Amino acid sequence: MFRAIADVLRQIGGAVATVVTLPFRAVARLFGGASSATRSRRV
Repeated sequence: MFRAIADVLRQIGGAVATVVTLPFRAVARLFGGASSATRSRRV
């Protein structure tokens, strides 16, 4: 019983984590080149 509930919570947590991190990953990809370029220029 508890194992089933734990499995469901893990699946829900994983889905929520992916949905939350997707926009941040997209933004990181968009500004990744610019940020890396500015960092290299500063150094």
